[in-house]
Amino acid sequence: MNYWFECKVSYERQADSMGMKKVSESYLVDALNFTEAERRIIEEVTPLVSMGELEVVNIRRARIAELFLNDIPEDDRYFRAKVNFITIDEKSGSEKKTSATMIVKSDSLPNAVKELTAQLDGQMATYELAAITDTQILDVYQYVAPQK
Repeated sequence: MNYWFECKVSYERQADSMGMKKVSESYLVDALNFTEAERRIIEEVTPLVSMGELEVVNIRRARIAELFLNDIPEDDRYFRAKVNFITIDEKSGSEKKTSATMIVKSDSLPNAVKELTAQLDGQMATYELAAITDTQILDVYQYVAPQK
């Protein structure tokens, strides 16, 4: 079972005319453990770094239940949504909420909400959208099995 890791990398890149500027960027990586996440983020981001040295400054496990990604070029932002699934306890009759974190790729907050609700409305579960926020994630690297 793979996990999601939010990896933050830092490197220097050419600023306008001011010389070099240190930047930090966040990515989401599908991996088995921290070691693999570090190896994969270095492998994925190194070709994008033209100057200087790439440094992995932080890796943390992200508890993500579902990702809603698409291939639309204009959709270049990632939003983190907290969704509460509502169930009724048959014995006591009380309502129970179970929260789940989801990532939605979209071009804007209203479109992210629209995409998320369209995906969730197709399910049988009752839910409420507790929160949705923009993230600093620039890209998502899912595991792809090696070609034989």
